[in-house]
Amino acid sequence: MRVLDISTVLAGPNCARYLADYGAEVIKVERPDTGDSLRNMAWKDPRDGVGLWWKLANRNKRTITLDLKDLEDKELFLELVKDAHVVVENFRPGALERLGLGPEVLHAINPTLILTRVSGFGQTGPYA
Repeated sequence: MRVLDISTVLAGPNCARYLADYGAEVIKVERPDTGDSLRNMAWKDPRDGVGLWWKLANRNKRTITLDLKDLEDKELFLELVKDAHVVVENFRPGALERLGLGPEVLHAINPTLILTRVSGFGQTGPYA
């Protein structure tokens, strides 16, 4: 199983980590400027300066850097979507759509793709 993890902080990365722990190939996609903000949160490993929370939430994953706002990087991401089984994201409501990567776009490329959207209050409704 191939999983693309475009989530940040804890909820989404931990969801993808469980899949990685059970043997899925998980590709963590991080922003080029800062990466996942967990890299700089809380306690850092004195050997390399990377946050220990990041190491916990992203173990057993491969990491690539893509700017999903950049046209070339977005095209590379869509190439990865073709062979993926799952995409995990936890952006704010509507953010994936504003990037031009909403469910309609992803499913047009890969109709069997499972899009996992981790959020506290959903994508729509009064609390979203």
